[in-house]
Amino acid sequence: MWFNKFFLAIYLISLTPSKIIQAQSSHQDFVNAHNAARAEVGVGPITWNDSVAAYAQDYADHRIGDCNLDHSMGPYGENLAEGYGKLDGVDAVKMWVSEKPNYDYASNSCVGDECLHYTQIIWRKSVSLGCGRVKCHNGWWFVICSYYPPGNIEGERPY
Repeated sequence: MWFNKFFLAIYLISLTPSKIIQAQSSHQDFVNAHNAARAEVGVGPITWNDSVAAYAQDYADHRIGDCNLDHSMGPYGENLAEGYGKLDGVDAVKMWVSEKPNYDYASNSCVGDECLHYTQIIWRKSVSLGCGRVKCHNGWWFVICSYYPPGNIEGERPY
């Protein structure tokens, strides 16, 4: 009897890390991280869109073999990230938001370095998103968030 309980305990413990990893990239985690950045500049909240998420996850699954940061060229706005270790959804959003100092509102341009991932996150007209995440064959993580409608329209300001 103790033998069965022992193996049940080992089995349950082995499930825990994958559940934790999944929880750190839940739909709500992605939405909350985006909305925190949007609130900082007075932009309304973004919501989860299951159709956009299905598109994003399908593209993430497509990248599983190489983890290349090649854009899908699809109908949505898009942010991509890759990393190793524990690159969860919140980490990816933090990476994109770290570009905030490079965005100059007065000139509506990036100064010094990349800022277009950040401006997509805070794009006022983008009202929904869906994200996908996959562990690639090389051991790295690939994260994609897709946005509807797309942002970063040339000549327009994000907010």
